[in-house]
Amino acid sequence: MKYKANIGSVFSEMRILYHQGKQYIPDVTTVEVPGIFRGRPVIKTAAAAGAGADEDIRFLPDLCPTGAIDLEPLRIDLGKCIFCGDCERACPSRIKFTKDYKIFSATRNGLIIREGEDQKMTIKADEVRKEIRKYFGTSLKLRQVSAAGDNSCEWELNASGNVNFDMGRFGIEFVASPRHANGIVVTGPISQNMAEPLQICYDAIPDPKIIILAGTDAISGGIFAGSPAIDRSFLNKYQVDLYLAGNPTHPLTIINGILALTRGN
Repeated sequence: MKYKANIGSVFSEMRILYHQGKQYIPDVTTVEVPGIFRGRPVIKTAAAAGAGADEDIRFLPDLCPTGAIDLEPLRIDLGKCIFCGDCERACPSRIKFTKDYKIFSATRNGLIIREGEDQKMTIKADEVRKEIRKYFGTSLKLRQVSAAGDNSCEWELNASGNVNFDMGRFGIEFVASPRHANGIVVTGPISQNMAEPLQICYDAIPDPKIIILAGTDAISGGIFAGSPAIDRSFLNKYQVDLYLAGNPTHPLTIINGILALTRGN
């Protein structure tokens, strides 16, 4: 019985290693995500998909719970996508989610994946305000605001500083007070109850400052978009500097996105 228990423990540890990888990641810019992960999707054209591309894509917009899919051309908005994978299962010859975790953009339009375009997502220098790389290229302090988040993105932001990912090695850290911060990271769809606290937090941060939206809920409202309980007017007042896609956003997306914004790809 003791022998069987030890075997069970070994398999349990192997399963954890498969899903999480090694505890420390030497290079967070090139490591491959272990286990199950949906990252940047690739959408093939009907011609490129070949003879097997006989699926009817007309129903895909109705299949998507957040309206992230449009047709003509077929495209997916990663700012709305919840990465459920239903579209891939319905049209496997046309849509494939890769393990590419570098799913971020300095512009909202940059989160849209179109058919026939299999390109890495990058941030161009002319999309970034000059003061960001001038002042925050080697050190960045951020205040995280959960604006009615469900704690999923919040957990991933916290994990980005653990021993696995060690975001602090790049001089990027979360701080307790907005007065000690260079910017805010917003998670959640921004409820009416959190609209004013978010504004107060932002106002307390000294200039120059940046705004980062982490996760589908923060970027578009996600499944809560259109709800009367949501007040996203804050985002109409200021320029968003970085959009981190994901539902939730992966720590590797968070770190690589911030590095691309502040130091270049």
